[in-house]
Amino acid sequence: MEMEKSKNFTYMGRTFSDLSVGDNSAAFSDCNSDRSGEFPTTSTHSRRLLLACASDNSDELIHQLVSDLQSCSIEEQKQAAMEIRLLAKNKSENRLKIAKAGAVKPLISLLSSSDLQLQEYGVTAILNLSLCDENKELIASSGAIKPLVRALRIGNSTAKENAACALLRLSQVEENKMAIGRSGAIPLLVNLLENGGFRGKKDASTALYTLCSVKENKIKAVHAGIMKPLVELMADFGSNMVDKSAYVLSLLVSVPEARTALVDEGGIPVLVEIIEVGSQRQKEIAVAILLQICEDSVAYRTMVAREGAIPPLVALSQSGTNRAKQKAETLIEFLRQPRSGNAAARGSDVSA
Repeated sequence: MEMEKSKNFTYMGRTFSDLSVGDNSAAFSDCNSDRSGEFPTTSTHSRRLLLACASDNSDELIHQLVSDLQSCSIEEQKQAAMEIRLLAKNKSENRLKIAKAGAVKPLISLLSSSDLQLQEYGVTAILNLSLCDENKELIASSGAIKPLVRALRIGNSTAKENAACALLRLSQVEENKMAIGRSGAIPLLVNLLENGGFRGKKDASTALYTLCSVKENKIKAVHAGIMKPLVELMADFGSNMVDKSAYVLSLLVSVPEARTALVDEGGIPVLVEIIEVGSQRQKEIAVAILLQICEDSVAYRTMVAREGAIPPLVALSQSGTNRAKQKAETLIEFLRQPRSGNAAARGSDVSA
């Protein structure tokens, strides 16, 4: 597995690369337990569940619910999956108890249900169980990845969003990243990034950011058409997705296919605009991306210069963060001497 070699930091229980563009953890919201609806407060099941959540001993209820997951009645399965979901959502110690009680495999079987509500409850229960680090390996080894990808493909909107979150959680185990990529998840996450609601876009971008630390997954993402939604989201300052999209892009541009796609989708003018009018963090990541694509390509340097990048870069070199100043100064030198690259760099213009 080919991985990026860079300084790391810990966020959401896993290690991220900082890619020399500063602390990107703040760009991604943590993917916590589900935000689905609760039980009606007047229901008998709700009172039973509230008592179990308040009690230190929920073992008896958990074992009964695991048994009900395997019922022949879809309604009983739905009720059991919903209660397990809420037990795992509202009390962290229940997550390990539920997994140890044998809930994982019967919950995974629900992910293939033709009843979309039952599938949603199963997906969401798996998500909540995956919030416990000790459960991630068990969930993956029990065969959850492909059914989660199926839910990402055909589920209702909540199931898709929660499946993306669950896959993100599983991808925090390094060994799962390639398996998730090879399961067909990446084109579906790209589709959610492009067509989902705001929460779906956020969850998809975070999952893609995690998965694309692996080169194989970067290429899959580019082939799936990720550059178009990334550029569109970066160009829309009202999307609240500029930072997230830029950080995903910063991972991708280490591969030539991504640099070509970025230029083809009109990404250079968007990055220059971010340097002109973006926040300090947005300017820093934008200049880092432009520096990556210009480093070995005279053609791209010429394109960036023609977009009028030098004046805002000069301003950034004087007023940006220390890291942004350094990168801006380096990029200005590239742009002012566009023919200074070595023979290999000039030769790369043909493929660029």
